[in-house]
Amino acid sequence: MAGTVARKAVDYMRSKDFRDYLMSTHFWGPVANWGLPVAAITDMKKSPEIISGRMTFALSCYSLLFMRFAYKVQPRNWLLFACHLTNETAQLIQGSRLIKYNMEKKAS
Repeated sequence: MAGTVARKAVDYMRSKDFRDYLMSTHFWGPVANWGLPVAAITDMKKSPEIISGRMTFALSCYSLLFMRFAYKVQPRNWLLFACHLTNETAQLIQGSRLIKYNMEKKAS
């Protein structure tokens, strides 16, 4: 069973369809776009006082819209969808960190 699945995967990676996919915007667009969630995840280690609420909100809306686009476009672009899902999650965490920071600042 596992050998059959592995063999099919290897055969697909050697196919012209896979090479065409690697040379398309369906692949390189999402790969380039992964910089956004990587930056947001890296920023989670920094102080919440540097978080921009407006930018976090804008990136949240952007990722929601492009998640829908990645799902609706044919053929579906799952790599782009995963990228924006990761970014959406990271932005929501950043937004919650900002809200918590502002509430603590007001309380003290």
